[in-house]
Amino acid sequence: MEKEKTRYNDDELQEFKDIILKKMEIAKDEFKTIQNNLKNSEGGGEGTNNNYLTLDDGADTFEKENLNQLAAHQLKFIKNLEAAMVRIENKTYGICKTSGKLIPKERLRAVPHTTQTIEAKLKR
Repeated sequence: MEKEKTRYNDDELQEFKDIILKKMEIAKDEFKTIQNNLKNSEGGGEGTNNNYLTLDDGADTFEKENLNQLAAHQLKFIKNLEAAMVRIENKTYGICKTSGKLIPKERLRAVPHTTQTIEAKLKR
């Protein structure tokens, strides 16, 4: 009788590390783009003398709020990926924090920063 696997081996961890590093590079590039868009949107509308809020001002505000939310979401994603890298270094990556079972490879490939199996996540 084969003993149930309790952790991923070093080769498997390296595969996940590669996936995470690629995702992190893309996420950081996207974050920089969002930051640049935010900086560019802050420069508009300053030199006008009228005191009325125009539709353009409202659209600009909406866009800034959207960009701020995107930036916050992207930063959280990057931090989650960084935490996953720490788990790889500690060799605890891929172990469900709720059940202690191994998270299936397919799930980790799709959502490499996850800390739970689908079953554990759905029980919340």
